[in-house]
Amino acid sequence: MNRYHQLSQQERYTITSLLISRKSDAEIARCLRRAPSTICRELARNRTHHDANYRAELAHSYATARRRRERRGSHFTAQQWQQVITLLQEKWSPEQISNYLQRHADFTISHETIYKYILGDKKHGGTLFKHLRIMPKARRKRYNSRDSRGILPGKRHISMRPAHVDTRRQLGHWEGDTMMGRDRHHCILTLVERKSGLVIIRKMPSRTAASVTQAALPAIREHQGNFSTLTFDNGTEFHDYKILEQHFPLKCYFATPYHAWERGSNENLNGLIRQYLPKRMCMKDLTQAHCDYIAHKLNSRPRSAIATKHPGGYMMRTLDHCTSELNLRCILYYIIGRFSEIVFWPVNLRSCTNKTPIPTAINAIICLELICS
Repeated sequence: MNRYHQLSQQERYTITSLLISRKSDAEIARCLRRAPSTICRELARNRTHHDANYRAELAHSYATARRRRERRGSHFTAQQWQQVITLLQEKWSPEQISNYLQRHADFTISHETIYKYILGDKKHGGTLFKHLRIMPKARRKRYNSRDSRGILPGKRHISMRPAHVDTRRQLGHWEGDTMMGRDRHHCILTLVERKSGLVIIRKMPSRTAASVTQAALPAIREHQGNFSTLTFDNGTEFHDYKILEQHFPLKCYFATPYHAWERGSNENLNGLIRQYLPKRMCMKDLTQAHCDYIAHKLNSRPRSAIATKHPGGYMMRTLDHCTSELNLRCILYYIIGRFSEIVFWPVNLRSCTNKTPIPTAINAIICLELICS
């Protein structure tokens, strides 16, 4: 197939002559060896404005001016791009940034434009691309392979889950998975609520059934009453699910092996967490305080699945009461460990206050104790 090239001025003169001869668009296309759609677009775009006739000289000037306008560079100021860069550094996706600026800023920008800007920044040696989600693995086909992963009699398959769970109209339906570190031992348990996107992250010393149960029990107890179903990956680390069902009024279900799309919310969450815990990172020194900090950041970010609202606020507005209270003390200790002086935003579900600058870590701890009491 020949590569497409734009109409020349000589071709436009030919179009004018053939139109005077009352030739149709299809006949003109055959004469010029062009697609009929090319001739149709040319006539629609470049007719004269006052009488709708097609004149070659004016048509060529219209097309040239249009190309010049499209190639004049960025339409946004340096201050506007700085707003975009600031949100990118907060690990926001281009879609989230576009939706946020459309509602809260004095300009609009598409996510495609942001992606192009990041690509150009990368070509010039920039690092903005590192704030984006990681690229997914290349999938491979498995021919004549027997699926033997996670065999346990009595497990409920995801097909047995109530159909209304798929509609995402009710709160209380969760998905769970684990994420491994580089040493293949230390890992985290990730839980996400399907409707609101609320995130829970628990640190585990190993990916075993006992570790998962030990991490899941306090997490579910903290949200007791907001768990109806829990859909797991098909790994063997979730084989003690009956202990959870004995302690709480919930039912556990298991996805089909190698069908990650059946737990799309959880797979998407894992990708978001990888922005904070990249692959090949050892989780041996990862603390629960750091996990709570990451969960707080994710729960404060807008999500497209809930009309760009952030999950924490959505849960609070949807439920009469919300038992999800972040481990503020652990989060504060984590921040203090990294910065000598901080600006602390108290997050209290009973009464939210404006941001209060705290000059020293000691005063921040005193403030936190008063909030949590």
